[in-house]
Amino acid sequence: MELRILATPLEQQELLDLPWDMPLEEWPEWYLVALPRGISRHVVRFTRLGQQIYALKEVVQSFADREYRLLRDLERLDVPAVQAVGVVSGREAPGGEPLDAILVTRHLQFSLPYRALFARMMRRDTVERLIDALVVLVARLHLLGFYWGDCSLSNTLFRRDAGAFAAYLVDAETGELHDRLSDGQRAHDLEIARVNIAGEMMDLAASGHLDDTVDPIAIGDHVVERYEALWAELTEWESFDVNERWRIARRVERLNELGFDVAELDIVTDIGGRTVRVQPKVVDPGHHSRRLLRLTGIDAQENQARRLLNDLDAYAAETDQQGEDEAIVANAWVLDCFEPVIRGVPRELRGKLEAPEIYHEVLEHRWYLSEEAGHDVGIMEATRDYVNSVLRHKPDELAVLGGTSADPEDTQPLGIPWNDLR
Repeated sequence: MELRILATPLEQQELLDLPWDMPLEEWPEWYLVALPRGISRHVVRFTRLGQQIYALKEVVQSFADREYRLLRDLERLDVPAVQAVGVVSGREAPGGEPLDAILVTRHLQFSLPYRALFARMMRRDTVERLIDALVVLVARLHLLGFYWGDCSLSNTLFRRDAGAFAAYLVDAETGELHDRLSDGQRAHDLEIARVNIAGEMMDLAASGHLDDTVDPIAIGDHVVERYEALWAELTEWESFDVNERWRIARRVERLNELGFDVAELDIVTDIGGRTVRVQPKVVDPGHHSRRLLRLTGIDAQENQARRLLNDLDAYAAETDQQGEDEAIVANAWVLDCFEPVIRGVPRELRGKLEAPEIYHEVLEHRWYLSEEAGHDVGIMEATRDYVNSVLRHKPDELAVLGGTSADPEDTQPLGIPWNDLR
């Protein structure tokens, strides 16, 4: 049997150096990176190659090939998911014993398995923020016709997003991509999610990592309730009087606030012309993050982008530039506000959080300092205080949770690299 590595030429060369003739669970420690892992029915390990960390999952070849194709499809659809790198098949032990294939994915920087988040006692509001992030991910997948088949916290990674979380699919083994999903397929996917998440909450409660006020069964039911409310907002018809056309703009605004763009509106009037029915045609989420990236080059999560855009609007008002071209104002905001804050973070602390998250937390910190002082505290004064009193004491998420990082400059996931901010 011949060893076959399906990957890009550069990654093929790097992957060749790994001990493919050994079962994954027997690999020597020097090949591995110790990172938190979710619960998996398969052997999963992490390895560093060059400046990247990869996740390796040992699985039957047909499953590995199928999941690789699905993850590549989701990547083309711009779905928040881990990135498939390749499949290694045709593996044999030195004695000729066949070994399962290995699916290789790129580790998601600054991502957190839910059990890492629950390493300390988790409060109810934090649980609900995780559930909200997962619900948005499931709704987005369903809009694209993707049936997950095993939705759970274990099969999801989370990244911090301006006080909330953004969810990423990490296991597509049971997934199916269709032109569209029936109501029955969506309901079945939700029922699997409800049962899985309730069980995961029970495990956390039994281990003492869940606040006593959190009811695991209620959390499972909450997933369904939150999903149904979001799905209705995204897809249902809304009827109103012809004189209430402002409600069309309000519907679009609500969807934008949720991070979804509206490609078009399906508008129907009754025979008398007095009643209007509207149904939005929603496209992929990311309304605010795309706008921020277009204006500034900063790549941020959706809530981070919303917060930074609000600060950009405030800057335009403070500098009397509301009527100016928004690209010009955005460039001035980057130079006057964003870059100075990021430069104010010492090099040794740059692996703590993503740069957009740091800027969001500085804005929060500035608000608290200003309220306490009774007057507006400058952004750089707030940055210095935040670095010394808050950031310095945070865990280094880039290093601990899978950054590539001896040198944060090479890994900071910013539209503007760290070395351009000096």
